[in-house]
Amino acid sequence: MNIAGPPLNLHRAAGHPAPLIDPFARAITYLRVSVTDRCDFRCVYCMSEHMSFLPKADLLSLEELDRLCSAFVAKGVRKLRLTGGEPLVRRGMMTLFASLSRHLKSGALDELTLTTNGSQLAKYAAELKGHGVERVNVSLDTLDPDKFRAITRWGDLAQVMAGIDAAQAAGLKVKINAVALKGVNEDELAGIVAWAHGRGMDITIIEVMPLGDVGDDRLGQYLPLSMVRSRLAERFTLDDIDHQSGGPARYVRVKETGGRLGFITPMTHNFCESCNRVRITCTGTLYMCLGQEDAADLRAPLRASEGNDLLNAAIDEAITRKPKGHDFVIDRRQKRPALSRHMSVTGG
Repeated sequence: MNIAGPPLNLHRAAGHPAPLIDPFARAITYLRVSVTDRCDFRCVYCMSEHMSFLPKADLLSLEELDRLCSAFVAKGVRKLRLTGGEPLVRRGMMTLFASLSRHLKSGALDELTLTTNGSQLAKYAAELKGHGVERVNVSLDTLDPDKFRAITRWGDLAQVMAGIDAAQAAGLKVKINAVALKGVNEDELAGIVAWAHGRGMDITIIEVMPLGDVGDDRLGQYLPLSMVRSRLAERFTLDDIDHQSGGPARYVRVKETGGRLGFITPMTHNFCESCNRVRITCTGTLYMCLGQEDAADLRAPLRASEGNDLLNAAIDEAITRKPKGHDFVIDRRQKRPALSRHMSVTGG
């Protein structure tokens, strides 16, 4: 299947289109798209060990994903991130990257990128670079092979390291995402920061998010980043900087390494005041906020007509419902997740 044919007929005014504006005057310029809910890992904070995945017939086709992403680009989205599950396990993904790269060439899109667990990077890194991808985020929570296997349940650390090697060899800039897990990797985080910076990679540390039943106690996993930062400050000098990546991280410069370190704190700090992003699942469901259940079905209007009038109307209406902020909370009495859907459904 080849979907990298002629560009879709998107009518756009000269220059950049006016961005989507939500009820709180925030411009929506960043779209994250989950291309599959499937993954070759079963990370303990993301999935249960025995997951039930969506029937393949329920997923948007690659052509539909292309059309949907392109509709958002026509509405002013400047950054597009493909996620999963693990995006690189979906068959034909390189044809989707090839097709979407036309928006980079036209100047309509500033960045096309992805978040990956790194397991397939050795295979696809050079091709991704050829399609205009300049940087990738790799999720990696430990440098210990046995601990890595325990966290991911199925993963092989050596395979991920080979993927990172291949990405850097291909000229991709790599950023590491590490989830802080109480009693699991908290004593390793300083070492992971030093390792990442030693390889010229930025790193972001993330608080565990209460999404989906993963078969573990959320309170047992949760480690506040205020505590992590305090411990890191015992080893490093952390200087606050104004760097913005388009996401929710707040950054510091580590004086001893010269590298950048980000903190994403959905539990201890609501970072929603500057939110510029929305998320689409592999079934075409638009979530205006990761931490809310409200959503809009874009698959039905997408399939109802070959034109985009119905789709555009559905997108416009959904953005009017984007909330001011999320409501993440861990239920300390019942130990239940804040939301029933798994992170792999919405995309990391």
